Amino acid sequence: MIDLRAALRVYFIMGSANCLKAPAEVLKEAISGGITLFQFREKGEGALTGAEKYALAKELQSICRNHQIPFLVNDDIELAIAIDADGVHIGQEDESVQTVRERIGANKILGVSVHSPEEAMAAVRDGASYFGIGPVFPTNTKADAKPSRGTTLIEELRKDGCEMPIVGIGGITIENARSIIDAGADGVSVITAISQAESPLEAAKALRNSVIFKGAVES
Repeated sequence: MIDLRAALRVYFIMGSANCLKAPAEVLKEAISGGITLFQFREKGEGALTGAEKYALAKELQSICRNHQIPFLVNDDIELAIAIDADGVHIGQEDESVQTVRERIGANKILGVSVHSPEEAMAAVRDGASYFGIGPVFPTNTKADAKPSRGTTLIEELRKDGCEMPIVGIGGITIENARSIIDAGADGVSVITAISQAESPLEAAKALRNSVIFKGAVES
């Protein structure tokens, strides 16, 4: 059984459109650097579809399995079921939490993006495993991203006694990651901070140090 809070600590999201070199190489470096969970998010200009998307998903999933890293799929429930992914992550515009939970089964991880206490309560009721909250800071990765709100919602949910595992997302860097943990999140999720770094390995290592070791010197 996966320790979900620990798995969320250094959460890497990536697809081919986010990479400066081969996605498999980026993922291998990120794993060597210390990521704890991976989400396959094949979206954006030039993103793969069909058989090519399936093949890349299988390749990256195999790398994750070889290193005991949970492998999630963003939005594409059919793909997640077809390759027996460890779980999925969905937004508020996707299929309902309840429907997705029924489709993937009780034992899979189901991450849900939430933007208010009301959405959070509904996600808990309908079977979410964790919340993705953001964008915490401004981001250019998602064209339709909502305005950044800082750590307000994370702090509000924790103050109200919410014990659901939480990961922050959006505009997160090595420099600001620790503030999200201090606000009450279990982890941080990043895309370009690792995928477009000169050294994904060193970027992942620095991010891990910043969130796991309080007051760590960033390098």
